[in-house]
Amino acid sequence: MAKLIVSDLDVKDKKVLIRVDFNVPIKDGVIGDDNRIVAALPTIQYVIDNGGKAILLSHLGRIKTEEDKAKLSLRPVAERLSELLKKPVTFVPATRGKELEDAIANLKDGDVLVMENTRFEDLDGKKESKNDPELGKYWASLGDLFVNDAFGTAHRAHASNVGISSNMPQAAAGFLMEKEIKFLGDAVENPRHPFVAILGGAKVSDKIGVISNLIKRADKIIVGGGMTYTFYAAKGLTTGKSLVETDKIDLAKQIMAEAGDKLVLPVDNVVATEFANDAPHKVVEGNIPDGYMALDIGPKAIADFKAVLADAKTVVWNGPMGVFEMPNYAEGTLEIGKALGELTDATTIIGGGDSTAAAKQLGIAPKITHISTGGGASLEYLEGKELPGIAAITNK
Repeated sequence: MAKLIVSDLDVKDKKVLIRVDFNVPIKDGVIGDDNRIVAALPTIQYVIDNGGKAILLSHLGRIKTEEDKAKLSLRPVAERLSELLKKPVTFVPATRGKELEDAIANLKDGDVLVMENTRFEDLDGKKESKNDPELGKYWASLGDLFVNDAFGTAHRAHASNVGISSNMPQAAAGFLMEKEIKFLGDAVENPRHPFVAILGGAKVSDKIGVISNLIKRADKIIVGGGMTYTFYAAKGLTTGKSLVETDKIDLAKQIMAEAGDKLVLPVDNVVATEFANDAPHKVVEGNIPDGYMALDIGPKAIADFKAVLADAKTVVWNGPMGVFEMPNYAEGTLEIGKALGELTDATTIIGGGDSTAAAKQLGIAPKITHISTGGGASLEYLEGKELPGIAAITNK
């Protein structure tokens, strides 16, 4: 179902509330990665170029104590946004009240305002995270139109997305949200075949829904990372000290039976005596010996996975192949990334922090069709779940 997009709205002279995802890493007031701020620029620019007043709402981190508020103000984000937009941005250190209302009333067409971290409202009964009806209604009252461009929180029903939407006559998607819906939606509903999913990460339990949904749609599902060894245990292989979710072994058996030869597991692994980069390590095929834990896929697995990817037309990758943050166990993840960068005739989609980091480290990000800005949201989308933040956007 096509959604209303920001470009469908007449924003001139209007106060446009935009839910963005400015949940960026900040340490001592310094932004570590401004990717999410950059990703929101097209929507903000569209509103101000067309004579609207842009009022931005975002959460940042989790607010549990008063001390958290000092570390997690959106002020540095507003300052960085001002640099990127090359124009002044008003920052209001409040989430409600006279100061905020007056600042909004004083906005001229083309102005930009960032209000304080929406999760400051969580200190008093989780009003933002639990979608407090009064808060959603209040925030909606501050604007004439609502645009949701925060895919990263689309899997959560918060006051700043679903709450505002339900108090507005209509809600539109921003350009980033539109892009996420298009690429992830097409991959799940209408992929070009062969369609290959690469799933990594630590736990089978995090990816069960995705595997179950994609068995019906994908031609191959490549499994790497820590969750591999629960499948190893299900196959009757020894796993040494590797990560195994014992309560998920029966489920892994069920998935293998259902998926048949669609499921591709690594035939060899890099194993080490300890969870440490400089621990003694070696490559073993099949059974993992006692006293060792698997920390990356091996060279034969890399070759197998590359062969599966060679003729793929749609690839979705979520999760690392090994302990990517340790150089000795990063090769599997980096080699898969390289293979993706070489697929010139395929739609390639990456979701999740480690996979995205690998793409950036390799410099292949420009060659990837779409890098999702929402880890949890992209996983739930791939599971076939309806995301509340997307469901709340008006259908065309």
